[in-house]
Amino acid sequence: MKHFAYFSLCLQLNNLKNIISIFWLCFALLPFSVVFAQPAYNLCSQALEICPNNTFQFNNIGANKTVCNDCEDDFSFCFSPINTIWLKFNANALGGDVQVDFSNLVFQNGAGQDNELHATLIETSQSCTSNAYTQIGNCALNETGNFSLTAPIILPNTTYFIVLSGDLNGTGITKAAEFSGDVIISGNGVNLPPPLIGTFTDSQTICKNQLVSIGVSIQNCPDSSDYQWFVNNTFVASTTEAFYQTSDLNSGDVVTVTTTCYTKCIEIISASTPSFDIDFFEVNAGPDASLQKGQGIQLQGSGTADSYVWNPSYSLTISTLLNPIALPQETTIYTLSGTKNGCTLFDQVTINIDKDLVVPERFSPNDDGVNDVFEIVGIEQYPNCFLRIYDRWGQVIYQKIAYTYENAWNGTGITRGVSPGVYFYVLELRDDSQQVIKGTITVIR
Repeated sequence: MKHFAYFSLCLQLNNLKNIISIFWLCFALLPFSVVFAQPAYNLCSQALEICPNNTFQFNNIGANKTVCNDCEDDFSFCFSPINTIWLKFNANALGGDVQVDFSNLVFQNGAGQDNELHATLIETSQSCTSNAYTQIGNCALNETGNFSLTAPIILPNTTYFIVLSGDLNGTGITKAAEFSGDVIISGNGVNLPPPLIGTFTDSQTICKNQLVSIGVSIQNCPDSSDYQWFVNNTFVASTTEAFYQTSDLNSGDVVTVTTTCYTKCIEIISASTPSFDIDFFEVNAGPDASLQKGQGIQLQGSGTADSYVWNPSYSLTISTLLNPIALPQETTIYTLSGTKNGCTLFDQVTINIDKDLVVPERFSPNDDGVNDVFEIVGIEQYPNCFLRIYDRWGQVIYQKIAYTYENAWNGTGITRGVSPGVYFYVLELRDDSQQVIKGTITVIR
């Protein structure tokens, strides 16, 4: 409760602006010690595995000694263990020399606490059983700064252990040394051949929308993982096989692949392609259009290719021209293919053949229920059409947008029924082809 009251008082003294800094000041002044969790590699069976040419951090704060006959800490060569931690490493397929370098040592400075450590290398035929240990290389005793463990020969494909312990010796010393530091291992016996990775493809110059395959070659990379693929550093795919296919590349795109090697001491490797050059040119088949059956139209193809061909060609005048005349008898989709530098691009246009319009030549608006209106059969296909009727002097006597049978002309002029005779009509279909149909209609009474 005394500690809690002290901590509460500290919090009351600060304001919002300084709350974080004062919190840590108060925390530091509290009259108790901070307890660190015991490292898992206090146990030999959970030894910290270190990999060649990589720096690892370690500490023995809170570590202890396993006490029993032939247990992991039941040895006395080099030194007697007190609060041990265990590291391990694997020799490569050749074996050879090894060097383990320790640096940046920091010792705890508790009252009556030692500030020296011991370390050595162990070879064992039976993991973590002390009666199977063989000490190899040098013993490092009473170390307080940077030091090394070395062994001139280690056996191929063998697991070795490193054991470190704090010292507990000297006048007034009542607590074993606790420490932290960095470790790195190197040497012909542990160094692994560097993994190599590269990419390959048929060509860096490809056609627009062309399917391109990108392969991967790797060396010295056992246990490789799936391949992760990126285009311009954006993830696009993961593959189990060493290749990737895409048809969605643009000029300047760079494809990168990454994978990992080794299940232990994992190494990430990656490689990138040179930037791709996309051979792009224009091929445009022109706008869609609508025709009456029997009519023709000139196709409006355009582009920057070297050569062209239209398909199907049977209803065209010359299928290798950009702008041939089309005479389709039914709705037809024409495909324009353009070729340049070995690349071919495509575009399509649809020419719709409308159902025949039947425009009568005469009608008799006499209210007998037969042929009483100017009915244009098929006009419902053109919901935006516009019909105008003119008399012989060119005066508009009737006009209607969206002309249908329901609102068809019944022979009425501006104010009254028109006289029998010949009248003129202009019918704008207002479709994609903007067709205009003109003719005469005779009114019979």
